[in-house]
Amino acid sequence: MLLKKLCEADGVSGCEDQVRRIILEKIRPLADEVTVDTMGNVIALKKADSSKRVMLCAHMDEVGLIISGITEKGYLKFKTVGGIDPRVLISKRVRIGKDKIPGVIGIKAIHLQTKEERETVPKIKELFIDIGASSEKEAKKHISLGDYAAFDTDFDEFGRGRIKAKAIDDRAGCAVLVELMKKSCMYDTYFCFTVQEEVGLRGAQIAAHRIRPDIALILESTTCSDVHGCEEKDYVTELGGGVAVSFMDMRTIADKQFYKWLFDEGKKSGVNVQLKRAAAGGNDAGAVHISGTGVKTASLSIPCRYLHSPASVASLSDIEDMQKLAELFMDRIDEVI
Repeated sequence: MLLKKLCEADGVSGCEDQVRRIILEKIRPLADEVTVDTMGNVIALKKADSSKRVMLCAHMDEVGLIISGITEKGYLKFKTVGGIDPRVLISKRVRIGKDKIPGVIGIKAIHLQTKEERETVPKIKELFIDIGASSEKEAKKHISLGDYAAFDTDFDEFGRGRIKAKAIDDRAGCAVLVELMKKSCMYDTYFCFTVQEEVGLRGAQIAAHRIRPDIALILESTTCSDVHGCEEKDYVTELGGGVAVSFMDMRTIADKQFYKWLFDEGKKSGVNVQLKRAAAGGNDAGAVHISGTGVKTASLSIPCRYLHSPASVASLSDIEDMQKLAELFMDRIDEVI
């Protein structure tokens, strides 16, 4: 299963090599041209006899950690790469560097914490990674400053058509994008697997500048807040409710005609579609839509519980709905381009 392979690969922002290799192996037979640019974006072109350019985009990177220090006792200090809540980190397993050195994220034991420490959210500077080393010298035999650490999480299917994994954001979008490459294209279509989305949409900015698309569709994952403790009025999306169409987030106001077409025509065609009911967050659309002289842009997102954590949860049916709606767009692109 491609999605499992992608989710279990490590690809923290700036170190997407493992993910890129998997994707390149899958897509080279499907494309007329494949380019890896200086940022590390994978850009695959399927040519058609047209003057229009279409950009389909999903990001390869995931949130994670980067090693920033080693203590005298051999513990590793780190910084986060992308937005991570410190509360989800304690006692989680990680693997570090190209040799995938195993480690556990630790903090001072609760028995030794003050009342104030127990009642406040820990700061990243209070956490450390234990790799079993007894000294700085021993740790340095295996770890260097600047090594990346990714969450050590297995991909599992559970419940009724649900999956648990790290990096569903946005390996699910990447898996859909690979499947879309098997379709014929009406216009020159660029399938972009971008880097460094989690740290500022950096890869998409470069890719869009290179391609200069007339229209772009972003395939993403987004917050799903239909969990215990959240009132229904505060739901952003609902798991199993279908692919989410965004009208606005912190980086983009989607093209009104484009997002309404996706929502309305998806519904008419029997695709399960929902609106993303919050303007929080952002994705590669934020960089793409203001590139060049401006690009008509919209986003499709997979609802994902516990986003940016060691283990997120998504529904396979929502992923299927994303693929169906993206295929509808490709088949009827003349109606929106």
